[in-house]
Amino acid sequence: MRVVEVTRFGGPEVLVTREVPEPVAGPGQVVVDVSAVSVLFLDTQLRRGWGREYFPVNPPYVPGNGVAGRVRSVGAGVDPSWVGRRVVTRTVGNGGYAEQALAPVEGLSLVPEGLGLREAAALLHDGATALGLAERARLRPGEWVLITAVGGGLGLLLVQLARAAGARVIGAARGKQKLGVARELGAEAVFDYSEPGWAERVREVTGGKGPDVVFDGAGGAVGQAAFEVTARGGRFSAHGAPGGGFTQIDPQEAERRGVTVRGIDQVQFGPEEAKRMAELALAEAAAGRLKPVIGHTFPLERAAEAHAALEARGVVGKTLLVL
Repeated sequence: MRVVEVTRFGGPEVLVTREVPEPVAGPGQVVVDVSAVSVLFLDTQLRRGWGREYFPVNPPYVPGNGVAGRVRSVGAGVDPSWVGRRVVTRTVGNGGYAEQALAPVEGLSLVPEGLGLREAAALLHDGATALGLAERARLRPGEWVLITAVGGGLGLLLVQLARAAGARVIGAARGKQKLGVARELGAEAVFDYSEPGWAERVREVTGGKGPDVVFDGAGGAVGQAAFEVTARGGRFSAHGAPGGGFTQIDPQEAERRGVTVRGIDQVQFGPEEAKRMAELALAEAAAGRLKPVIGHTFPLERAAEAHAALEARGVVGKTLLVL
């Protein structure tokens, strides 16, 4: 079968398609015939060697840990009725960029009728993360919520969840297309943070106090600017790092202003919690209350192009590999 390997740390060109033996399910495992693979910006960072203190990986390895497809075979101790079922799951370790992937049976989630496998793959990571962030933020009606990196798969789900909670949403991203989709999904105001003074305009929209809640999916200088305009007594989530690392917050400044800060640890769920959140996202999507926006799909062998598109910040919504 075909897999895509990271042969060494570096740019997208280090992703190489190879033929390897088909996986065999061990005790408590299944093999999934993969139809769609969730591609994360994190995958591009790990490929370059970033974040090894959080995510220790060493080349050569097959990236990706979220797939949707049909169960092909089961290992010892697994109910054979799983064979043929449509599932979405995290894989054993990495190994997602592949035609077939190993997964633990306890991690399988059935894809509801009426929901496509691509949509399920789009919700596995981003849906669980968005629901977890929204749950922990305890959004209240009428609050102003700023979402940076709003044009990505996670950001657009957060727009929908914040609106459903009755909050007033401000979206920030680069480019008219991303901001336009955020508006379509309910953002009341949008700002391009490649333009100077965007953060002050956020403050102006909120009547001078700043947003009550910030979901910072960007990090770096963008996240720092977002923190500076966060309202006194507000909540700030520093979970994104594509802008140059997680936003570095001065704890004394946060305490002085009464801002509650949460970091990447808040979305590193244990297996049971991650599965619960993902299944809730799948159910919400099947019911029509949550819509994953799939912006780009690429065949497995063009994984390098998928990474390049993400790094160029040219993708609106979720990026998938499809087979």
